[in-house]
Amino acid sequence: MTSEDSLKNARERLIVALDLPRADEAIALAFDLASEVSFFKIGLQLYTAAGPEIVRAITGTGAKIFLDLKLHDIPNTVAKAVASAGEIKVAMLTIHLSGGSRMVEAAVRAVSTDLQLLGVTVLTSSDETTLHETGVNGSVAEQALRLAQLGADAGIRGLVASPHEVVALRRALPSRVTIVTPGVRPAWATADDQKRFTTPREALHNGADYLVVGRPVIAHAQPREAARRIINEMAER
Repeated sequence: MTSEDSLKNARERLIVALDLPRADEAIALAFDLASEVSFFKIGLQLYTAAGPEIVRAITGTGAKIFLDLKLHDIPNTVAKAVASAGEIKVAMLTIHLSGGSRMVEAAVRAVSTDLQLLGVTVLTSSDETTLHETGVNGSVAEQALRLAQLGADAGIRGLVASPHEVVALRRALPSRVTIVTPGVRPAWATADDQKRFTTPREALHNGADYLVVGRPVIAHAQPREAARRIINEMAER
């Protein structure tokens, strides 16, 4: 039997991705899920459509916000964007580690709040063919570890990585590094454009701290029931 503490812990570690095109849809869904979900991800599509106000609206549910913009630009521009994200009180923000150590270091220096900066290694939609097309030789796992080490050396204390790379990252990096894992699909959900995914239970077993789940919840006929089902699966591991 799953304990209340296990359920609470699972609820705090599930991040539901509000990958929706309109603010009104996202706000309505967030409030509908508020009894089950305490962390929401706002990505590039929704943030571009609605701007910082969507962050303020969703925090009205009492939930934390993971702002997934995957910043990648010159160091000064990224640093200023990180500072701006801190001002709107998001809990997590992503940058691309492929921007290099100078960019990462500038981003780290710009964090002056409780904001958790997360470095993106290799997107879960990418495979070795994708890497080779962009001039990167070697495997996805090698590239993920290379970028994760670059980030850790530059001061990053959080990563976004596929659940397939989590075990290797846990072995190679300090235990204090937080790992957020997208590409998570419960066994009952239909796969989509994520090429490298696992179930919630597998991702936690591999060492992930937080799981990001989108379509299996937001596209479900009963989103609250889908979120509850995933939380129960996480709690029973």
